[in-house]
Amino acid sequence: MIAGTENAKLANNATAELDNGPRPRERARLCAATRTSHPVSDLIRFVVGPGGEAVPDVKSKLPGRGIWVTATRDALGEAIKRKVFARGFKRDVRLAPDFVDHTERLLERAVLDALAMAGTARSVAAGFAKVEAALEKEDVIAILHAAGASSDGIRKLQAAARRHRSGPPPAEIGFLTTAQLDLALNRPNVVHAALLAGPASETVLARCRRLERFRTGDQHHQAGMAVPTLYRPET
Repeated sequence: MIAGTENAKLANNATAELDNGPRPRERARLCAATRTSHPVSDLIRFVVGPGGEAVPDVKSKLPGRGIWVTATRDALGEAIKRKVFARGFKRDVRLAPDFVDHTERLLERAVLDALAMAGTARSVAAGFAKVEAALEKEDVIAILHAAGASSDGIRKLQAAARRHRSGPPPAEIGFLTTAQLDLALNRPNVVHAALLAGPASETVLARCRRLERFRTGDQHHQAGMAVPTLYRPET
């Protein structure tokens, strides 16, 4: 009977366009743009701010009622075109001219926040030598290369990963600048870093997945890739 009640709650959540507030354990919601149900990890929640403006709640923590939109640029653009926000909130809602780009910037900021937390949790090895050592001795789930990192350094770390791992290679993340990595990890001149297995690093990867999906569409998710290759230079 309990299982049936839980399933009913999930079904109701998935079909309701407007929620009653953030619920961290919620598993599925209805996309207000496509009218299809998706896991909350594939969606972005939006609320209305004090000034009547739409606010992307990229961490699903802001108070108030919210609507959910599939986390891609195309879906958000379609939601704006179809006036989904006014319909969902049943009121006039202001949208900034760069609303889609603003949402993308917040998703990127969420990646950096998670990376900073991972660094504080000692789940990040920063610097070429430390990444190389981590690949030999630790369970590395992803390698970060600063945008513009030398192809030689990237190839050497890829080779190290192949030498020391029998399974799939770690994901590679290369859309962050050295300045962003420096700020997130609180150290200068970070060109390469490794994410060590653990909850904090999984959060970084989850947010990277969502940002990549927002930028490129849903292909990684549809292909069933548990961890996308967010950066793969030519070798």
